[in-house]
Amino acid sequence: MKIKTEKLKKFFSSRGGKSVIIVTSCLLIGLAVYLNYRLFYDPLDAIGYGNNNMEDNYAAAAAASGDDKTEESTYFTATALTRSQSRAEALDVLKLVADNEEADEVARAEAEEKISKIAVNIQNESNIESLVKAKGFEECVAVIGDDSVSVIVKADSLQAAEAAEIFTIAYETTGINPEKIAIMTK
Repeated sequence: MKIKTEKLKKFFSSRGGKSVIIVTSCLLIGLAVYLNYRLFYDPLDAIGYGNNNMEDNYAAAAAASGDDKTEESTYFTATALTRSQSRAEALDVLKLVADNEEADEVARAEAEEKISKIAVNIQNESNIESLVKAKGFEECVAVIGDDSVSVIVKADSLQAAEAAEIFTIAYETTGINPEKIAIMTK
């Protein structure tokens, strides 16, 4: 037993072991982000759950609890909550890598850089949501990916001028090209 423990310690303290830990952590974060997007934000409904599988679950829970929020308000609240939970999970993994004294400097620097980027994205999403609401929209949720922005607003439809305002807000806040900005109504 002691020999196996020593071998494990030696492996994980080696450069190869650290690389395995870092690559595995990055893959898990990537998988979590991908699944979150596919399950909750996929605008093409590619996995066949309708517009959003969260909507029905949260609307049913709100109705059962006697909550008189509208279905759309529940959707926006649930989407923001899911986004926060996904970010918290990703940040936990990144903090483990950044705080691991045995990880090499490159991996720690990459983890710290990703933590900073997530913090900036959180601030930018909040700014976009506030500015869009200031334009008269009752509800708004912004989700920033690596090189894309999705903005979901509560509206039956958007006029061209309204869409242009939202594109401008998202572009000026993030610097992401307008062709990578998606605006959806709910």
